[in-house]
Amino acid sequence: MTTAEAQLLEDDPSDIPIYVAQDRYVNAYRARRLYFEQEQTPPAVFGVKDAIDIHCHANEGQQDPVAIAKLASSAGMKGILFKTIVGAQRTDVVGPASLVREFEGPLEEWCNTEGVEPIKMWAGYATARGKKPPSAARTRVQLEDGVVSIWMPIATSVNSLHKVGMPIGSEDALEHTPPLPWDEAMRIGHYTLDEKGELKREIKEIFRLIADFNVAVSFSHATHRELFAMADIVRDLGIKKAYIDHPFSPFVNLTLEEMRQFTSEGIYLNFTFDEISPLLGVDPSLMCKTIQAVGTHHVTISSDCGEPLFPNSVEGIRLLRGYMQAYGLTAEQIQEISVINPEKIVGMRD
Repeated sequence: MTTAEAQLLEDDPSDIPIYVAQDRYVNAYRARRLYFEQEQTPPAVFGVKDAIDIHCHANEGQQDPVAIAKLASSAGMKGILFKTIVGAQRTDVVGPASLVREFEGPLEEWCNTEGVEPIKMWAGYATARGKKPPSAARTRVQLEDGVVSIWMPIATSVNSLHKVGMPIGSEDALEHTPPLPWDEAMRIGHYTLDEKGELKREIKEIFRLIADFNVAVSFSHATHRELFAMADIVRDLGIKKAYIDHPFSPFVNLTLEEMRQFTSEGIYLNFTFDEISPLLGVDPSLMCKTIQAVGTHHVTISSDCGEPLFPNSVEGIRLLRGYMQAYGLTAEQIQEISVINPEKIVGMRD
């Protein structure tokens, strides 16, 4: 159980099976019996109108970006921000924004045939991939090419390596290490702070570029020390589109009070389907209670889907919106966290 969960829920197994807390069991049946949406008629998806997914994966081996864009368009969504995109290793394109532009033509042609409005598609850029550390020069190139969100170090961050380990080997014989000792993670991973505990010069320059280009930034998988250092520079530079992905994840794991600290600084909390999926298992009732506790003004929701163990991103958004409304958010609050606030992140709304 997370720190925030302990603050908001008390487990009392009683005679309920040991794997289900009593509050969760009771709340779940209330939610499922009282929540109704337009009748689902697969493969159609209802309940996602105008939503924008600001954390979508479409890398090799994940969901096809054009296919998910078609499904999102037919379901009436407004847009998708791709965190990862197929073809990122190609040398004949500038980067992810160029790749996304290649998909716009096929999507528009299909939508014209089907008589639906095509979604908007945007690209994000991860500042650290593999052994290459974050670079302001490389980030500038991607910003000039049109990416709308920058992600700080993710899977190769020191925190990720320390908390969950890393894949090793070839595609034919891929394995995964256990969580790495901190010293080992520091040796091979990416950390945004220097020996004085301040953001490194290169990281500060990347944040200056983010401010200059007026784009979004995700703090990604950073430690708490890194998160608060990033929050400081966001405040100093007047950046308005900063967000913390999956605050319940093992990488972030914020307390309720810490969440309130960040939102009071104007930083968004981006809750994801990943957190309430069977893989992480956060109680959706807890997520709803937390959103209610911090307020919806600086909250977004997104899928973080794409990998084969998740539903597709459109279904992920449908489920997350449905859960949050079933557990107590109003229709107006759902609109704010899935449409209005994401519009601000991607630059569609001030």
